[in-house]
Amino acid sequence: MDIIKVFGTNVRKFRTEKKVSQEKFAELCGLHRTYISDIECFRRSISLDNIQRIANALQIETYKLFLED
Repeated sequence: MDIIKVFGTNVRKFRTEKKVSQEKFAELCGLHRTYISDIECFRRSISLDNIQRIANALQIETYKLFLED
């Protein structure tokens, strides 16, 4: 399991299910759009604080971002 790929894939999945653009989602998280893009393209590791921000913006439990399909 590549945790960066699992996390990035799940962020994109949950974000697109909510029909939110990367730009709007970044605003909801208080992060930059390119940071969200880097996460979804598996180019960035992420801090625990930002993981929680993303989960809160998606309105999901944090652990769901780490579940592999």
